[in-house]
Amino acid sequence: MHVLILGGTTEGRRLAETLDADGVRVTSSLAGRVASPKPLPGEVRVGGFGGADGLARWVREHQVDAVIDATHPFAGTISFNAARAAATSHVPLLALRRPGWTPVEGDDWHPVASLEEAARTVGRLGRRVFLTTGRMGLAAFADVSGAWFLVRSVDPPEPPHPARMEVLLDRGPFTLDGEREVLRTYGIDVLVTKDSGGAATAPKLAAAREAGVPVVIVRRPPVPEGVPVAATVGEAAAWAAARAG
Repeated sequence: MHVLILGGTTEGRRLAETLDADGVRVTSSLAGRVASPKPLPGEVRVGGFGGADGLARWVREHQVDAVIDATHPFAGTISFNAARAAATSHVPLLALRRPGWTPVEGDDWHPVASLEEAARTVGRLGRRVFLTTGRMGLAAFADVSGAWFLVRSVDPPEPPHPARMEVLLDRGPFTLDGEREVLRTYGIDVLVTKDSGGAATAPKLAAAREAGVPVVIVRRPPVPEGVPVAATVGEAAAWAAARAG
């Protein structure tokens, strides 16, 4: 059996390890946005497919038996391409989608629909912004005046980006003590994040709650309808095993 896993998320990595250990042929497809991704078991390809038609063609040419979309919750385009490609190539598709975060007592969350709306919101909440939305969307904050940004990303960001900015190169998972220290050291008074879900980056939310720091949180984009969803790696592995018969 040949399973194509889309995405370099923590869940996608764990799924590749699980299936590879079970003797399943696995190809992990990475977008290529991280310069030095962690090693993965099985086969690895990097880069786009050329839209839904290109993905369908790749699936047929490489005799893929099942596709699992384990991309980041904000990588919306590939999820729709995967749905169309799976339908045209008649290959089963599963979405491995980590549950989103939910606020608890003490949280001061400000949900927004986009990075652009987040940029319009931060100015009324604080002046020292901890920006944890990744390096690809910094252009939305380039024209925010009167604010200083601490930008955390795996790789150095490229312009356009905020003029007043310090970059913190780091890769999760992060700890609660570490996130507390970041907020204290840099005097952060507002946090901006996407609703990525999962445990790897959740400690920043707890640290913000403790410190009384407001959180601007970008809601997830729409996903394709009609695609079965697994919330855990175990569920996804069981689905793949069932496809293998």
